[in-house]
Order: sequence, then C-alpha cells, then structure tokens
Amino acid sequence: MTAAEPTYDLVLVLDPQAEQEARAKIVSDAVSAIEAQGQLVSQESWGERPLSYPIDRHANGEYHLLQFHAPAKQLLADLDHTLRITDDVLRFRIVKLAPGTPAPPDMGAAGRRAESPASESPVSETSVAETPEAPEPDAVPELA
Repeated sequence: MTAAEPTYDLVLVLDPQAEQEARAKIVSDAVSAIEAQGQLVSQESWGERPLSYPIDRHANGEYHLLQFHAPAKQLLADLDHTLRITDDVLRFRIVKLAPGTPAPPDMGAAGRRAESPASESPVSETSVAETPEAPEPDAVPELA
C-alpha cells in the first residue's frame, strides 16, 4: 500500500500596488507549475489585507492560498526558485500539511468586509449599556 501524496499550502503575499495583470500572471504561473507536476486541490483569493509588519515599505498585501498535492520534491524547488526571483511577490510560504488538517478558513466574507466603504463601519449589535463591566482593580473576588 502506497502512502497518499502529501498536501501542501502555498500562501502568496503580492504587492497590491503592482498592476492587476502582473499579479494575475504570478498566480496563474504558480497554478500552471503546480498542474504540470502535481495536482491543484483548491485556489482561494483572500484579497488585500493589512500586513502584521511593513515589508519593503508596504502596509498591505494581496493574499492568495493554493493547496496542492506534490508527488515529487522538484515541484517545491521549482516554485521556491520562481517565487524568490519574481518582483511583485512580497512573501510566500510553502507548508506541508499534516494528515487530518482541517480545511482553510473561509476568508471571502472577511475580505468583502475589508473592502466595504469607510462609511459602513462594522459595529457590534450589542450596545454600550449591554456590555458587562470589568471588576474594579482593587475588588476582591468572592469565594463560594
């Protein structure tokens, strides 16, 4: 009995200031390379999101997730080499998933919320009066 092919996640963080055609070409080239030597499982675009820290003076990045099966390590080396020398790739990460790893989160709704107009700020439905108050710092909790 042969072991199942490992599943990998490729997360791309692209420069959002690059032209849309250039960003689309980077993703399509990665998909083509995966399909040539492996099997693409899923492809998701998570949209533009803020970075945790600035990368090359960029505060935001356009995120993409590609999940794939790679029967040979050559595909990983080819992707690594190509993405390292591509100009509009801010960061990328290839991670081998452990068996039984859950599916990725649905980031589509969160991406649409981030793209909503500034006048429509997401507000919690609980009012200020309904929020529980924090205990006083000097208060001693009661023991039952």
